[in-house]
Amino acid sequence: MQRITRDQSLTYELSGFKKPLIYVKQGESFQVETWDAASGLVTSPDDYSKVRSSEQWKSDPVKGNPVAGPVYIDGAEKGDLIEITIESIEPIEFGWTMFANDIGPLGDSIKWKDLSRGQIHIIKHLPGPSGTTRDGKGVLNDKHSWDLAPMIGTIAVAPDREIESTTMGQGPFGGNLDMRDVKEATKVYLNVYHEGGLLYIGDVHGSQGDTEYYGAADETSATVTASAKIIKNKTIPFVRLKKPDSIISVFSYRPLETAIHEAVDDLMNWLVEEYNFTAEEAYIHTCVNPDFRINVYQMVRMGSLEYTVGAEIPLKYLG
Repeated sequence: MQRITRDQSLTYELSGFKKPLIYVKQGESFQVETWDAASGLVTSPDDYSKVRSSEQWKSDPVKGNPVAGPVYIDGAEKGDLIEITIESIEPIEFGWTMFANDIGPLGDSIKWKDLSRGQIHIIKHLPGPSGTTRDGKGVLNDKHSWDLAPMIGTIAVAPDREIESTTMGQGPFGGNLDMRDVKEATKVYLNVYHEGGLLYIGDVHGSQGDTEYYGAADETSATVTASAKIIKNKTIPFVRLKKPDSIISVFSYRPLETAIHEAVDDLMNWLVEEYNFTAEEAYIHTCVNPDFRINVYQMVRMGSLEYTVGAEIPLKYLG
């Protein structure tokens, strides 16, 4: 299996000018070894000052969320749609999370004064039933633990013209979307703007809560296995996801209500164009169906980062 190794994975730009690191055929599984959001600088709770004084942090925009790539997919051409299947995500043995006076919405709170102190917390990753961290436990301390739910925070193809930051860039090409549903068995749909697609993957989280409230989830390095195929001569308004049991239309924007409206509008497009719904039927589902969901994946106040939401409906209603 072709692999991009971790020493090749410190890219901070989504660019169509970079030479592909690997060339894969449609349906061919490949692996990428990714770094955590701080490019490997964090190994202990004492590394806060090291991160904040690093060249990566002082860069503008911040050199965060390094990605592996690009990956060239045979047959991809501008005007096509790429379908990426996430086959597995295996985090390393730990992750970390961080907040400070200028990181997170409560950093300047009078009530929660302790949260203004810059701090890093290490999250241990224990293997699960598979014998790996793909389905393991995240352990904060002897009182608090949870199931790991590995996900890819930044997934994208090279944009049409601009060179986008892996931290701030978001659009129909993908980017730093931090969607907890970009996980094992999910298919991700992105428009193609360059020959070969030029796919980038990175910023894995061992787990993440809705909104990624203070901006740093369980940041970790990982090994991702994926494959891709091309849907010819098709484009979509923004990113779409297909889970084994549901479909999700995604949008990123501020304010939040605009992002929600656009995600719902595209979900209705999807239902009408591909699942033979009438406009009235699609509209009614969004307001009446108790299984219809709006997922607020990322709502982080950081630079120019937009809020990312997904409008979701189970496959069982699609016929």
